[in-house]
Amino acid sequence: KEQQTDRSKDMAEVFTPSWVCNAQNNLVDEAWFDRKEVFNVEDSTNHTWQANPDKITFPKDKTWKDYVRATRMEITCGEAPYLVSRYDATTGEPIPIEQRIGLLDRKLRVISENVDASGEWLEWAQTAYMHIYGYEWQGDNLLLAREALLWTFIEYYQAKFGKAPLLKSINYIAYIISWNLWQMDGLKGVVPDSCKGETTTTEYGLFGEEICVQTSKPCEGCQEDNIHRHNGIYCLIRDWPNDKKKIRFIDLIK
Repeated sequence: KEQQTDRSKDMAEVFTPSWVCNAQNNLVDEAWFDRKEVFNVEDSTNHTWQANPDKITFPKDKTWKDYVRATRMEITCGEAPYLVSRYDATTGEPIPIEQRIGLLDRKLRVISENVDASGEWLEWAQTAYMHIYGYEWQGDNLLLAREALLWTFIEYYQAKFGKAPLLKSINYIAYIISWNLWQMDGLKGVVPDSCKGETTTTEYGLFGEEICVQTSKPCEGCQEDNIHRHNGIYCLIRDWPNDKKKIRFIDLIK
């Protein structure tokens, strides 16, 4: 919490309250479902919400499976409060599972409402995680985000089946998370601070004589503000439905 406060002051880092995340996630779902108040009803006066206790119904041309497979991303995700909402990122207060508002929370709720067999539930939960992405510059935030997504899986499984998932199931979800939540400079598409400036390297012979001088060019991407010409390490993600193929994140930018 102290580190959060320091970064808020020094780097203008913002930690979004859950009621704001909920309001904006509701707009995403309002567009997808073509109706309001699908998952909860907001109380804008008190900055709270009340979850819809009824099973979620879907438009005639869409199914719950389509919803689970709908790709969502939180950019500069911090602790990923738009994806999962185990606690309010600004206060640390825990949120009961039935009142959670994250984009992944909503997918897992829909799965639990429509699937009763544990094996099928696990398959759809894996699909849900494969369609949730997020990137973050700060390594400590990324660790907290990954931890939150992993615990979210465990908690929803326990809520549905009354026991913890097997370790192999947890490990596979962790593997998906390790690919889908990654560390990246969002303005460059590379690993933070991986771009190299102009450098000169001198090699010397056995008797101290200078035998080779190599000079590398500064990063063209940084100089020209061109995301496609950086000399840093470009970040890779997996295209899970397409044979889990590895692709550069920047290649998705048109």
